[in-house]
Amino acid sequence: MGDPAGIGAEVTLKALPRLHHLNLHPVLVGCRRHLKECFLRLSPLSTEPLIDPETLEIIDLPLQETVPAGEGTAISGQASFRWLTVATERVLSGDCQALVTAPIAKHAWHAAGHRYPGQTERLAEMCGVAEASMLFTARSPHGPWRLNTLLATTHLPLAQVPGALNPGRVTAKLEVLRQFCQRFNPTPQLLVAGLNPHAGEAGALGDEEVSWLIPLLERWRSQHPEVDLIGPLPPDTCWLSAAEAWHRGSGGPDGYLALYHDQGLIPVKLLAFDAAVNTSLGLPFLRTSPDHGTGFSIAGQGLARPESMQAALETALELRPA
Repeated sequence: MGDPAGIGAEVTLKALPRLHHLNLHPVLVGCRRHLKECFLRLSPLSTEPLIDPETLEIIDLPLQETVPAGEGTAISGQASFRWLTVATERVLSGDCQALVTAPIAKHAWHAAGHRYPGQTERLAEMCGVAEASMLFTARSPHGPWRLNTLLATTHLPLAQVPGALNPGRVTAKLEVLRQFCQRFNPTPQLLVAGLNPHAGEAGALGDEEVSWLIPLLERWRSQHPEVDLIGPLPPDTCWLSAAEAWHRGSGGPDGYLALYHDQGLIPVKLLAFDAAVNTSLGLPFLRTSPDHGTGFSIAGQGLARPESMQAALETALELRPA
């Protein structure tokens, strides 16, 4: 249920009534009392129905004290960390098929003594994998085309990004993106963004492209003739094709590889803020989450939109292992 001071409970209680027609049996991990209080407080404020927590299966891990809406603290951070841990154990045991996580506050985790960059890194640790990949996916509202953007690096300060990028990392991320996109198309088109402005402009604006990225992509292209690999492209124009395909509903590339967090997330959120889903790949199960944060500034006011949580639940149902 994410940070209890945020909008996780609200968007979940709003999203589930929209999915009543699906074969979905959600198991909520959180505090039953907190969910019930949110339901009672928000029902008079909300313009759409909320599901009654009394009708849901809940693994009840009670909050030890009341958490005010909009104030992420060590208490709320400890609760969200514990809830994620128990939910992950439930999926790893085979009792559940996929994991959908509401947003957490990293500073609240840190205040509680849990020094992780985010939920993805905690999941990788629990699953015994070196690293999970972060892919954002969203289906166009105008047709079947799906926007898929994988991040080569995730929650890093910008100054650390060039040092974290290398041929091995980019090759591994290309493989993850290829495998995901081939679920939908056996001959996908993948676009790779450059690191520097104008993709380095032949070394005039940075040498990462000419020194190792272009040779790496040429080798990878020769090893995967079934893939139409394009790049490195100037980052400021790489996602123009995504904008066209998003509004048309068809005809766009199958996947994009962004080399750092904001490079990929700015176009994704600009096009598909309410529809995009954060998907963790490389784990032994499927994990999705909404493409937004805790919403502390609007928590408890009935204003949170559930579209991204709805999309996260629908994507988990669609893409979970058979």
